[in-house]
Amino acid sequence: MGASLDFTGWLAEPFMIRALFALLMLAPACAVLGLHVVSFRMAFFSDAISHSVFTGIALGLLFSIDMRISTILFGLFLGIMLIQLGKRSTLSRDSLIAVLLAIAMSLGIVLVSMRKGLVSQFQNALYGDILSLTSTDLFLTGFVLIGTIVFEIVAFNRLLVMSTSEALAKAHGIRSQLWETLLALWVGVVTLVGLRLVGLLMVTSLMVVPAAAARNLSNGARGAILSAVVVALVASVTGLAASWMLNSATGATVILAAAILFLATLPLHRAVRRS
Repeated sequence: MGASLDFTGWLAEPFMIRALFALLMLAPACAVLGLHVVSFRMAFFSDAISHSVFTGIALGLLFSIDMRISTILFGLFLGIMLIQLGKRSTLSRDSLIAVLLAIAMSLGIVLVSMRKGLVSQFQNALYGDILSLTSTDLFLTGFVLIGTIVFEIVAFNRLLVMSTSEALAKAHGIRSQLWETLLALWVGVVTLVGLRLVGLLMVTSLMVVPAAAARNLSNGARGAILSAVVVALVASVTGLAASWMLNSATGATVILAAAILFLATLPLHRAVRRS
């Protein structure tokens, strides 16, 4: 891929079309889940899950397991550990997440340092590799989108009530712990699949930044969903095209485009709050 001022030339490349399809599936899923992540203050959680990729990659290579499977399994294991520790510990959730983050990163680094050949796999995890997606990657991304739609249909109203008032959720018979657990696990799945596309350093941003921009554009929950999805899709398309023209890292360029949209929506925040 070379630098170019042709705004449409990137559409002629098959690998760019695959990347576009993948982002058009991943971005809406991340945007919608990002609203819950922001509401429940789970950004640090998704960050911890994403860092579990270090150990997931190392375990996959050491035991000859597909790395996409090993990273997802280890990430879910980490999420379940957090949930179980939260039930049994008096420490705050942020403290528990910090402990698990330290465990996940240090264990991964130890395993990789034992096998020097794993370093290149670390680099792919850090920055993503959206321009070399396979059919399996596209299938997983499609699964993430469909799974997120189903999850939101079932869980959206419950999570909305829970984020508003725990007492109100209890009065409506909502099993808050169950739904928060399911949300955490699904955020883990989406985060780990997203790593392949935009990389460890960016996947949390793909959830949080469009959701934050949506808060500037809408008061209502349903309006926020639409706003977050639109911001994520616009950022994905413009970021992908810009990465082609600038010969820059695709994942980082997409997140930068989302950040620019967030900054552009900041002046609208007060007007939306007054309306």
